Amino acid sequence: MAYINDNYQKLKAGYLFPEIARRVREFSAATPSAKIIRLGIGDVTEPLPAACIKAMHTGLDEMSSRETFKGYGPEQGYDFLRDAIATNDFKQRGIDISADEIFVSDGSKCDTGNILDIFGMKNKVAVLDPVYPVYVDTNVMVGRTGAADAQGRYDGLVYLPVTAENDFTPELPQEKVDLIYLCYPNNPTGMVASREMLKKWVDYAKANNAIIFYDAAYEAYITEPNVPRSIFEIEGAKDVAIEFRSFSKTAGFTGTRCAFTVIPKGLTAKNDKGEDVSLHALWTRRPSTRFNGVPYIIQRGAEAVYSPEGQLQVQELIRFYLTNAKLLREGLEKVGIRVYGGVNAPYIWLKTPGNTTSWDFFDQLLNKAHLVGTPGSGFGAAGEGYFRLSAFNSRANIEEAVKRFQAVVGG
Repeated sequence: MAYINDNYQKLKAGYLFPEIARRVREFSAATPSAKIIRLGIGDVTEPLPAACIKAMHTGLDEMSSRETFKGYGPEQGYDFLRDAIATNDFKQRGIDISADEIFVSDGSKCDTGNILDIFGMKNKVAVLDPVYPVYVDTNVMVGRTGAADAQGRYDGLVYLPVTAENDFTPELPQEKVDLIYLCYPNNPTGMVASREMLKKWVDYAKANNAIIFYDAAYEAYITEPNVPRSIFEIEGAKDVAIEFRSFSKTAGFTGTRCAFTVIPKGLTAKNDKGEDVSLHALWTRRPSTRFNGVPYIIQRGAEAVYSPEGQLQVQELIRFYLTNAKLLREGLEKVGIRVYGGVNAPYIWLKTPGNTTSWDFFDQLLNKAHLVGTPGSGFGAAGEGYFRLSAFNSRANIEEAVKRFQAVVGG
């Protein structure tokens, strides 16, 4: 007899985004003439930068010749991309990260879940609330939690609320934790972390022998000069942190898949004997065993992000989405909606009007304005009463969405 992994049955009935898709699908079937504008899932809409397309074409052409053909590549990533990342994202900003501390992957979403493979079940895990659901669900899947309560919080996880009441700044946990998920610029709230705040977390991690999982997938959207773009800008962070980054939202690689994870060579954790073990070595083994690497053609496209023309094109792309965010933010504020984010991130986090629940507000927008957003409660109990809108869309759709939103909320 075959048995399932029972931990999957602890998961709530539907992952947030499939549940959104189900409701939209039912509405579309009942109202086929409705032109729905989707501002829910944070998927990009604009074409890849021209420099990346050109590099991918060149890479594809190389596959047509025996002399330049590429088969299996290094599971950790080709040196040309790792070197480009180390130089441009870290060394040029005064951060001492070497190319061999960078692991190229097919997505930060994947890596933030896969990283659990090298950590034992004894670890106590802390997450922000609201939280990117993948952090929670992957811990449930591996068996680190009990069941969820009525609010959707899982026994075994430590939840750290981040709401307007605490200025979206999480307090240090009252109990000792071993693994800490931090995401900045934050998904879903769009808020950022100050140097002082990150220093507080690094100090906590050092004092408690904890490891910080720092998801910086949206760092390219930071516009304010005093906001750190990497946790490794903080003194001592290389002793306690792993950083995840992505080309998905930076350069539009959601459909072509390329990201990277940084694990400093000096970073360690304990085994059952109390001995220090290199996390860099463990993670090197993990993709070597369970991953064949990101395709050569895609990695050539990612390398082109760092070319002079690639940098200009990426900056233009980011400005486009941030202008969308500005239009959303200002349009909602005009009808009295309390809005957060949208300055250093492509997400708008808003307070639902009155006492409307986040799912009721979702249904209201869908049925009355034919707009799709993301209910805050889907990101955690502390997200109830909030709602996320994504700036990833065409300019015409954003402008139309603002008009519809104002008609429903302000009417």
